[in-house]
Parts: sequence; C-alpha cells; structure tokens
Amino acid sequence: MNKCEQCIVRQFNSLKTLTKDELIKISACKTSKIIKKGEVIFKEGEYLNGVFCIRDGVCKVSKMSENGRNQIISLIQQGSMLGERSLISDEISNLTATALSDMEVCFIPKEEIIKDLEKNPNFTLDVLKTMANSLKNADNLIVDMAQKSVKQRLADTLLHLLERFGLNTDAAINIQLSREDIANIIGTATASAIRLLSELKKEKIIDFIGKDITILNKKELEKIAQGF
Repeated sequence: MNKCEQCIVRQFNSLKTLTKDELIKISACKTSKIIKKGEVIFKEGEYLNGVFCIRDGVCKVSKMSENGRNQIISLIQQGSMLGERSLISDEISNLTATALSDMEVCFIPKEEIIKDLEKNPNFTLDVLKTMANSLKNADNLIVDMAQKSVKQRLADTLLHLLERFGLNTDAAINIQLSREDIANIIGTATASAIRLLSELKKEKIIDFIGKDITILNKKELEKIAQGF
C-alpha cells in the first residue's frame, strides 16, 4: 500500500500541510481502491464518512437539476481531494462524482480528518482556501450561464480543457468527453452541443475524430469565447 508521507500526489492538495506523524496516522487508516471508468464514487444525497484523494485519473462532479438534466460543475483530476465540503458541514453530499477514466483513489475516514482539522491550523486554512476557490468557480459558472451564449460557453470550455489537460500525442486535448458530457458542462441539450461542435469544425476552428478534439485556430476560438 502507498504511504501518504511518501506520496507525491499530496503536494497538490491540503495534505501537504500535515506533519509526518499526521500523515503516518492517515496512512494507517486509509483504504485505496480502483474505480473503473463510468463508476460512481459517491452520489448526491449520500452521507460521506470521509474524503477521497485522487491518486490517478479524472472524474466529473455533477448535480441533477429539477428538470432531470445533469449539470457538470467541475472536472477533478489527479492530486485533488473530494468530499471536504460535506464532511465539514456534516450534511449529505450535494453532488455526484463519476469516473471519466479508470481511477485510483484513497479514502480517508472522517474521524482522522476531523482530528487533523482540530489540531493543525495550516491544514484547516488550506482546506478553507480550497473550498473558497470552489465557491469562486461556482459563482463564475452562475454568471456564465446567465450572461453568455451557448456557443461562448462551448468555446470557453474547450479553451479551459486545453489549458487544464494539455495535448495528447495526437495534438488533441488530453481528455476524452462524450458529447453528452460536453452538453452537461455548457448547460444545453446534447443535440445543440453536437450542432455547435460541427459548426466549429466546418469553420476550421476545431477538428475532431470521435471523442478526440483538436483546436486548429485558438485565436478565433478566443474571439468566440469573448463574444466577438
């Protein structure tokens, strides 16, 4: 089993602020699991009895609206933690996390995390900063949904995915999303997302083969994102 104190992934999240002794205690009580692509890590309405640290892979975090449409709030990748908000507020999960690729995650029980929050102010502050950043992103999402066109949101999303995930060996964005996932990120019907992607392809701004999307004209995509 991987030891937390030797794990490079913790440098990307709040666990980096814990002492060696605290990390050794976490190592002794955590469990590691493999989650297959498409599997749910936790569901909206579930009680989370701990937090998840992503050692490898990517998942989507989404919320079901009253009309039954899934809205993807964010994509979470290697090095991030999941579930701190529900843990600290002691409420049921507000979101569902689903694996977009095969994943390796570590589950740290609630009791251990609460002990560290009580004893280590640096850890507490870092967790709060992470949660504040998530709230800022949620605020931005609300404004984008209200003020930007669907085409703007699509252009924004493609640029964000490029910045965040980089390119694969075929020069395509290094994450594969279904058309339904893309629609659920930009808040539209799948048919609309397909139509807009096809328009961008026709205009030679992007190209795609299956789920692989390549940006051919970044400047033009940036113009669309800005509303020009």
